Amino acid sequence: MTTPLHDTAPSEEPAQTEEFEAIIARNDRIEPRDWMPAAYRKTLIRQIAQHAHSEIIGMQPEGAWITRAPSLRRKAILLAKVQDEAGHGLYLYSATETLGTSRDDLTRMLIMGRQKYSSIFNYPTPSYADVGTIGWLVDGAAICNQVPLCRTSYGPYGRAMIRICKEESFHQRQGYELLATMMRGTAEQQAMVQESVNRFWWPALMMFGPPDGDSPNTAQSMAWGIKRDTNDALRQKFVDMSVPQAEALGVTFPDPDLRWNADRDHYDFGEPDWEEFWSVVKGNGPCNQQRIEHRKRAYDDGAWVREAATAHAAKVRERAG
Repeated sequence: MTTPLHDTAPSEEPAQTEEFEAIIARNDRIEPRDWMPAAYRKTLIRQIAQHAHSEIIGMQPEGAWITRAPSLRRKAILLAKVQDEAGHGLYLYSATETLGTSRDDLTRMLIMGRQKYSSIFNYPTPSYADVGTIGWLVDGAAICNQVPLCRTSYGPYGRAMIRICKEESFHQRQGYELLATMMRGTAEQQAMVQESVNRFWWPALMMFGPPDGDSPNTAQSMAWGIKRDTNDALRQKFVDMSVPQAEALGVTFPDPDLRWNADRDHYDFGEPDWEEFWSVVKGNGPCNQQRIEHRKRAYDDGAWVREAATAHAAKVRERAG
């Protein structure tokens, strides 16, 4: 049984709905000026905004290490990466604006708790090894999530994802290289890497969202072509990709159930703590309050810049008129 693409609202013409569904069925792209169901637009705003917020909030855990990185080279690498994440957020906010909202409204909704960001960024980064682990595991999980989005049904989102995925791939390699360097170092450095991996493994698995049976949005998003793979399929792909990389690094994952299953041609793995996941999503993670307070402070401190830019734009329009 297939999931219906859309329950036509009274204000929506059947012909428009049929054309929309035909575009989706052909795997073509919906563009900003095309007609789209209100529910499709709402879903896109929620998903793209959550993605944009994650890129901006995600600057905080690693940004705290820029001044403490052990060499000028490592500082420059980390600074470039954090700058890339800011750019990703701007690409995605711009994509969301094509749906009739503004980044200012989206930021306000984030601060008020009406929109979310990825749960992974509510965990602390007490160790410099976390910079590498985030690059390897967190950005690696992001790549698994985001590469299929290059084929998403909404044009501006898919096109933004092409550049984002290229840069995320570079970030993943940067993180892996940092950990590989540390694993060739002292016993203390090796222990630091392993401890970091132990902390981030399960939250990284949670990045893909709840199991398919508990996900309220997956079926409809896939029917619309917004998502291309289920949460569980992406999680499995990530595990299969990560285990050989961990073996090459010389680290282990904190999962006693992790083993190769020849019958499935995949790795079996344990179940994440979904109670912890939902608790973090609801705002009870180790750093939820800290992350939002930091974002609100930055938003408030930047008010004069936004006001000046608005005033300047008004003067330009006045002269032109």
